[in-house]
Amino acid sequence: MMSPNESRPSQTENWVDSSTLLGEILLKHTSLTQEQLEEALRVQEEEGGILGEILARKNMLSAHEIMRALCIQLNLPFLEELRPNEIDPALIAQIPINYAKAKEVLPIAKEQDAKGETLVVVVSDPFNPTLAEDLRVLIGIPIKLKVSTSMRIQDAINRVYERNTSSLVDNIGGEFEDTYDLEGPIDILEATEDDAPVIKFVNSLLFRAVKEKASDIHIEPFEKEFVVRFRIDGILYDIIRQPKKAHAAISSRVKVMGTLDIAEKRLPQDGRIKIKIAGKDVDIRLSTVPTSFGERLVMRILEQTGTVLQLEQLGFSEKSAKAVEKLIFRKYGIILVTGPTGSGKSTTLSACLVKLNSPTRNIMTVEDPIEYQIPGINQVQVNAKIDLTFARALRAFLRQNPDIIMVGEIRDKETAEIAINASLTGHLVLSTLHTNDASGSPTRLIDMGVEPFLVASSLLGIIAQRLIRRICQKCKVPHTPSPFEMQELGITVLPEDAQVFKAVGCPSCSQSGYSGRTVIHELLVVEDSIRSLIVRNSDAATLKKAAIQNGMHTLREDGVSKVLQGLTTIDELMRATHAEA
Repeated sequence: MMSPNESRPSQTENWVDSSTLLGEILLKHTSLTQEQLEEALRVQEEEGGILGEILARKNMLSAHEIMRALCIQLNLPFLEELRPNEIDPALIAQIPINYAKAKEVLPIAKEQDAKGETLVVVVSDPFNPTLAEDLRVLIGIPIKLKVSTSMRIQDAINRVYERNTSSLVDNIGGEFEDTYDLEGPIDILEATEDDAPVIKFVNSLLFRAVKEKASDIHIEPFEKEFVVRFRIDGILYDIIRQPKKAHAAISSRVKVMGTLDIAEKRLPQDGRIKIKIAGKDVDIRLSTVPTSFGERLVMRILEQTGTVLQLEQLGFSEKSAKAVEKLIFRKYGIILVTGPTGSGKSTTLSACLVKLNSPTRNIMTVEDPIEYQIPGINQVQVNAKIDLTFARALRAFLRQNPDIIMVGEIRDKETAEIAINASLTGHLVLSTLHTNDASGSPTRLIDMGVEPFLVASSLLGIIAQRLIRRICQKCKVPHTPSPFEMQELGITVLPEDAQVFKAVGCPSCSQSGYSGRTVIHELLVVEDSIRSLIVRNSDAATLKKAAIQNGMHTLREDGVSKVLQGLTTIDELMRATHAEA
C-alpha cells in the first residue's frame, strides 16, 4: 500500500502508461464494454487527457466505478460505503468543517497497534502529496488513508458535523437564561462558551441557514421529536431531528428574539428578528402557529444588504424586459406582479424601481418588510402595532405629491381602492397580488369588491411569475427526452439548437443537481379587448384565452424555453408548473 507521504504519481506513470492495465481492471470489475474502452482510448490518443476523466465525461462509467478500479490498480483500500452514524464525532474535533469540505477528508476511526495510535482518514484524492502530512501536523498522530468518492465523503461530512452541532441539544433543560440585549440587532457570532446551550444551538441554526442561502427555517414539533428543515432554492430539506424535550426551550428562545409573548402558546403570533452575521444585516420574519404537539415556528430570512438585480439578470428575456420597461415608464396606471409567497415578486418590483429611479421623480414605497434598501427612494415600513397599514400609508403618500408609488401587497378592498384611485389620478402604482396566474388578477380585485370598470380603466399590465431551480453547470449531463417528457413540453420534435440536460448532483450543488434559481413568467398587457372582457366581469379562463390570442406566452411556455436553453430540467418544469389545458 502507498505510504501517505509518497508524492502523487504523475499522470504519465499511472494513467497513460498503465491505461491498458486500468482498462483490463475496468472490463473485469465494471459494466464497461470492449467497444467503449477502445473508443475512450482513441479519444485519449487524439485529444490527450486522463482515461478516467474521458470515461466519466462520456457517461460510460460513474466516478464511483472509476475510483474503485484505480484503487485496485494502485493497491489502495477503497470503501464501498461510509456509515456516518458509526463515526465518533470526537474524531472531527480538531478538523474545521470548511477544511474537511474543501479537502474532502473525514476521520472515521482510530487504530491501535504495537507502534501506537493511528487515525484512519477517508479521502477522495489519495494522490495529494501534502494532504497526509497536513493532517498529521494538525492532529498530531500518524495518518492512514482510505479512499471513497467525493459525493459519499461530502455527504458523510455533513451528517457527522451536523451530529456534532446538534449534540448541544442534549444539554438543554427546561429553562434557559437570555444573556443578549435584544434592543438592537443581535450579532450571533458573539456567543461564548458561557452562553446557554440553547442560545448556541439557535445561533448555529441561523448561521448555517444564512451560509447555505436558505430562504426559510421551519421548526416543527411532532409526538416524539422535532424537526428542523431549511427551504433552499424553493425545496425543503431535513436538517436536524432531535428529541421533543428540547423543543420548548428552543421555541422560547426564538420567541424572545422576535419579541413575542413566550407565555402565549395557544394563538398564532408574528414577529421580527434582526441579526448580524459577520457585519451583514439580516432581517427575519417570524411566524408561530400552535399545533397538537406544540408551536410550529417558521423564520423567513431576508438579507437587507442584498444587491438589486436587473430584470435580465432575474431571468426575463430581452424581449420581455423591454415590454416590462415600456409599461413601467407609463405616466399613470397600475402594474401588478402576481404569484405565490416566495416567487420573487418583491425582487421584480425592486428591479423595476431601480430602472425608474431618478432625481426627477418622487418615488415612495410602503412595504412589509423593506427587503431592498434603494438609495434615492423613500421607503416606509408597515407597523401594525401603531396602525401604520398599507392603506393608511397610501393616503399619506397622496399628500406628498409622488410620481410613482409602490405598494408591497394589495391585501384588502381598502388598499385596492386607494391604489386604483391613485393610478387614475396621475400616479404610476406598482404592487403585488396573490393569484395563480396573470389572468386571475382582475377577477381577484373584483372579488375584493372593486368595481369592474375601475379595474379595467386602471390596469396597464400584469406579470405572473414563479422561481424554478437552475441546473448545476458542473454536473449536468445531456438528456434525450422520453415520449412522455416531449408531451409535457408540448412539442413533437426538438429544435436543432435545443440543449436539454438532466440533473445529477455533485459536491458543488450539495448533491441536488441544481444551483440557484431563475424566473419564469407571463406578461399580460391589458389592451382594449382585455378591458372590455374585464368590464363584463368575464372569468379568468376567458381572459387568459384572449391574452394568448394577443400574443401572451404562458408560464409553462416560458419554462419550456428555459428547458430547451439548458437552464433547467424537465423534472423541475413539471414540479413548478402544470401543462396548459
